[in-house]
Amino acid sequence: MNVQRIVPPKAPYPEQVSFDRFELGEILSVYGRFVAAGHWRDYGISLLRDRAVFSIFRRAAESPLYRVEKIPALRNKQGLYALFGPEGQTLKRGATLRGVLAPLERKLLRTLD
Repeated sequence: MNVQRIVPPKAPYPEQVSFDRFELGEILSVYGRFVAAGHWRDYGISLLRDRAVFSIFRRAAESPLYRVEKIPALRNKQGLYALFGPEGQTLKRGATLRGVLAPLERKLLRTLD
């Protein structure tokens, strides 16, 4: 008797993409400085099957000013992280979260001067 075990193929990505503790710490560090400066007031986190999204709002009833997205499918092509502007335009893509958040850091320094 020949017994074969049938193992379902592994999914290339988990059921739900999420930010880890380090990533949230980086994002919330920048977010907290903008809140302290009085520019931002609310945020939202969406954990989807293909991406995790951190949306930043000036007020809760508006569309997001910025979106920081983690997209595992683009890890080897354009980078794991992306920063999108208010009109949906791509502001920055990269493999490191700190590099993707750099335009926001520069913006904060300009607004404080």
